[in-house]
Amino acid sequence: MTTVSTSTPGTSADTRTTSTAAPAVHRVLTGDRPTGPLHLGHYFGTLQNRVRLQRQGVEMFVVVADYQVITDRDLADRLAEHSENLVLDYLAAGLDPDRATIFAHSAVPALNQLLLPFLSLVSVAELSRNPTVKDEIAHSDQAAVNGLMFTYPVHQAADILFCKADLVPVGQDQLPHLEVARTIARRFHERYPHADGTAVFPKPQALLSDAPLLLGTDGRKMSKSRGNAVPLGATEDETARLIRGARTDHDRRIGYDPVNRPEVSSLVLLAALCQDRTPEAVADELGDGGAAALKRTVIESVNEFLRPLRTRRAELAADRAHLRQVLRDGAERANVVADATLAEVRAVMGSV
Repeated sequence: MTTVSTSTPGTSADTRTTSTAAPAVHRVLTGDRPTGPLHLGHYFGTLQNRVRLQRQGVEMFVVVADYQVITDRDLADRLAEHSENLVLDYLAAGLDPDRATIFAHSAVPALNQLLLPFLSLVSVAELSRNPTVKDEIAHSDQAAVNGLMFTYPVHQAADILFCKADLVPVGQDQLPHLEVARTIARRFHERYPHADGTAVFPKPQALLSDAPLLLGTDGRKMSKSRGNAVPLGATEDETARLIRGARTDHDRRIGYDPVNRPEVSSLVLLAALCQDRTPEAVADELGDGGAAALKRTVIESVNEFLRPLRTRRAELAADRAHLRQVLRDGAERANVVADATLAEVRAVMGSV
């Protein structure tokens, strides 16, 4: 059974939770920017959902968003290496390239051409007030914000809509981008419907994980660029060092209260996710053990949970040619879909 969560404050998306017994009728688009190794926030935020959906028979498109790397940085540093490592993390986590289409932006020209008509459907004001764009700008290392930053949500809409995905696994912070995609799908239909009145694009829905947001070791959102994450490929000793440095508080009693004790609660949640238990049960078990006991539990839980993934990752890393072939095969499949979608768009727009 596939559970589709579409409820979240602050968006106009359908505020219901629905289930379907026919996962094969769905298509998912998801992906990441190749800016560094994936971490625990990625795993519990989206990767786990991707693997579960794949096993249930949902058709999966996974984009290595190499073109989007330059939205908030001057250079795409070590792009080929990071792209291969992203594929490495995907496969180690359980994505199957024979069942999921894994491809890079730069290898699918028709996808990127959709950006032009899509930009005509949103206003500058709408892009400027996008909260995720505001956050990315605030944490950007660039001396000046480039134009690509403002088009970032529209480029993501092209990612989602080129393959007509109806489900998008996202973290809470990505919901404003998904709302842009829904808006573009709706406005495109209003302006360019098929002759029979049907829409070219579906309105995609969010698929939220049980842990849409894990805090990093410094108490802020876990992020590759902020250096506060625990990479999936870290060694057990590196993992222990990173978690020991995580922020907590001075209350010895361990509790799960994300509002009033966010740092402690994030660590409790991480242990609970790794143990497949509720955070309340983990907190009750720790009792008055304090931060030292909490971190020791988290370290043991994370390392035990990631051990099989890290073993697979080491085996896959020995064959870099296979990683590149995965991207080539995925690009071939994605191009067939993108070319068909672009042809359909040109037809309804009368530009053929």
